[in-house]
Amino acid sequence: MQNIHTLEIEEIFKIFNTNVNGLSSIEAEKRLKTYGKNALKSVEESKIKIFFRQFNNLLIYVLFLASLVSLLTKRHIDFFIIIILIIINGLIGFIQEIKSLSSIKALQKLIKSKTKVLRNSEMNEIDSQDLVPGDIVFFREGDVITSDVRLISSESMLVDESVLTGESIPVIKDYKAKIKDEALEFEHKNTLFSAALVVKGRGTGVVTKTGNNTYFATIAGEKGKSPKTPLSKAIESFSRKYLSFLFVFFIIIGAIGFLQGRSWISLLYILLAQLVSAIPEGLPIVVTTVLVVGAIALSKKNTIVRYLPSVETLGSATIIAIDKTGTITQGKLIVKDSFSYNEEKLKEASALCSDLKTIDPLDLAVQNWIKDFSKIQKKYPQLKSFPFDVNERMMGSLNKIENEEKLFVKGAFESLKKIAINKENLIELEEKMIQMSDNGFRVIAVGEGGIINEKWQIKILGLIGFLDPPKKDVKEAVLLAKKAGIKTMMLTGDFPLTAKTIAKEVMIFSDKDSLLTGEEMNLMDDTTLFQDLKKTTVIARILPEHKLRIIKVLQEHKEIVVVSGDGVNDVPALKKADLSIAMGNGTQAAQNVSKMIIQDNNLNVIIEAIKQGRIITSNIRKVIYYLLSTGLQELFLISASIFFNLPLPLTALQILWINIVTDGVQDKTFPFAKEEESVMEKMPKKASKVFFDFYQIINILLFGLFAGLFSFLLFKHVLKIYPYSLTLTITFTSVVLMQWANGIQAQKEKEPFFKNLKRSFSINPYIYLGIVLGLILQLLAVYILSDIFLTSHMKINLWLYPISMFFIAFFIMEIRKWIFYFFRSKK
Repeated sequence: MQNIHTLEIEEIFKIFNTNVNGLSSIEAEKRLKTYGKNALKSVEESKIKIFFRQFNNLLIYVLFLASLVSLLTKRHIDFFIIIILIIINGLIGFIQEIKSLSSIKALQKLIKSKTKVLRNSEMNEIDSQDLVPGDIVFFREGDVITSDVRLISSESMLVDESVLTGESIPVIKDYKAKIKDEALEFEHKNTLFSAALVVKGRGTGVVTKTGNNTYFATIAGEKGKSPKTPLSKAIESFSRKYLSFLFVFFIIIGAIGFLQGRSWISLLYILLAQLVSAIPEGLPIVVTTVLVVGAIALSKKNTIVRYLPSVETLGSATIIAIDKTGTITQGKLIVKDSFSYNEEKLKEASALCSDLKTIDPLDLAVQNWIKDFSKIQKKYPQLKSFPFDVNERMMGSLNKIENEEKLFVKGAFESLKKIAINKENLIELEEKMIQMSDNGFRVIAVGEGGIINEKWQIKILGLIGFLDPPKKDVKEAVLLAKKAGIKTMMLTGDFPLTAKTIAKEVMIFSDKDSLLTGEEMNLMDDTTLFQDLKKTTVIARILPEHKLRIIKVLQEHKEIVVVSGDGVNDVPALKKADLSIAMGNGTQAAQNVSKMIIQDNNLNVIIEAIKQGRIITSNIRKVIYYLLSTGLQELFLISASIFFNLPLPLTALQILWINIVTDGVQDKTFPFAKEEESVMEKMPKKASKVFFDFYQIINILLFGLFAGLFSFLLFKHVLKIYPYSLTLTITFTSVVLMQWANGIQAQKEKEPFFKNLKRSFSINPYIYLGIVLGLILQLLAVYILSDIFLTSHMKINLWLYPISMFFIAFFIMEIRKWIFYFFRSKK
């Protein structure tokens, strides 16, 4: 089918086999069977299938393996905790996907209403769901458009398309408008789109599209699935490599043990002990705890977390893509500037040619600007109203002023200039109009005069400049984001000049930045677009499909994109974003597909949330380091003993106890660690490097290997002096204390402990409470439960060994930190 907006009305009638009298009831019934109901439809998918799909990833497989290990080693509590965690994780994903699907129902509410339609040459009001292509429909002020319509007549029609474009200023609709074939949807002046609202005037048209074929449905139903979180990607990638390493490593250890003549039962016991020490089964539980603590902190900052893993994504964000209206700006027009020869007269004339009972944002802005608006209207009663003429681009009001009839007019300066009698002022007025327009204001002229020989003659009194002003704290938030290495991009359907003005005011746009439009994007391939996006901070006159394409292109180049939005037009981009944030007063459709909701629609809150996200990310990174480095220590200790044909330095049960005392107590304190350094003064890391970069791996290896080496040398030394049972006890307790030391040092990743003692003790006081609890449990294992753990009573002098190992482990990390600290200082 040809582009409807380019065709003449007669051609439209031919294509849809209709006429000005509308369809017959019989024909409408036939078409309803052919085209279906005028309603949004979604493909139903089995909820059971959606639920089980949540468990199809490597991280879940690792969790199942960890639960199996727990079951085999009779750690029933851990087994049930991990299984419950797996189910909760699945439920979170399931609920999120179901919520996304339910957005269709929310969208349907926007277009469910009655519509006036011509059937059998008679006017009827029918359910909008029964509209079919070819119907002749009527809309007037206050009506919601219920299908896509090509106008065949219109009168002073203004339509609010903000639900589709995000821009609050109404657009002119005129059935006579000639539109180019390549024009973007918001330039289709002769077309009405489903879900838009008639602000002024009236119109008649032919229904061209219904249901899922409407423009509204195409943007609302646009498929887009957000990528996995950086943590999920990192753990899945690491898990593949780690499990492959363990598989090869266990084969080698098994072969060495077999060659040493160890029995199969002994080998199985050794490998089980290795597996228990190697798999950080506590990691998912602690990560979830970190996320929950973070979500609670965010809730105190007016942020509702609807999808728990998204808390971590905040910390990895590299780009914030936000709409102008309602997020950067206040979402309502105000009179920002004016020019007049007599301000009192300008305000009086503006009040008299504005509507008190209006939904037009320009009239509302005038009302707020003029203090005595209602008094002026009562004082000078209206005799006749001249509605806005879309061709002449002005409106008027005839009022009685002290026994005299006067005409008051407002509209486009070019239109008022043609009927102005004060020619001597026109050059100055035009210069002011251009100046105000260049500042991004929407400018109208206001005049007063009379009707002489049925012609309007007026004197232009002045100009009014309107602007949707930025919110107070936006500039500060943008600068904070810049400092943190996060790029803020404004994506808007507004005009380039207006968008640029606002962006400049809040420091999103600078002279070295570029501005892009949707029309320019259409001429670019994705490679060229990305090169332009590198230097672009404002993209204006864009449609929802442009927003979606921008997000996709940025993600293809490894950017982590946060998208905020509140309208149906934002739904495709919100679905695709790494992290989608809906506004508290936004549409239900936008909220249903978002992972977070900002209750007070403030960019500052988004930046605060990113700061909290970075703290959360840092804490998860520290937990990963801690669990893997302590696991590596145990792995090295046991492997070295097997390699040198020594007995096991720890029993499987002791390893389990270590994991309970250290990993099970210490790691639960990590979620409460405070900000180590000013996280918003650091550049964001690449998503692949957030949790497992070179620095992290080196730290894990340094502690794991050195702590493993020293604990092995201790075991080998003590074994020569004391019985095996006592040697086991000393080694067992020493490993516990070494891991306490590691836990203390892990609270600060980079800064040496002694560089700032105050911060070292205050960054996470809970770690010391964890050590106290751990000490009580360790004393219980050594002195009371000795028969179960195969331990011997340690005399006080033997505690010198574990205490020495504590300080060795502590200073291994302290020395490492100082070396790296001096290296960074020189660099």
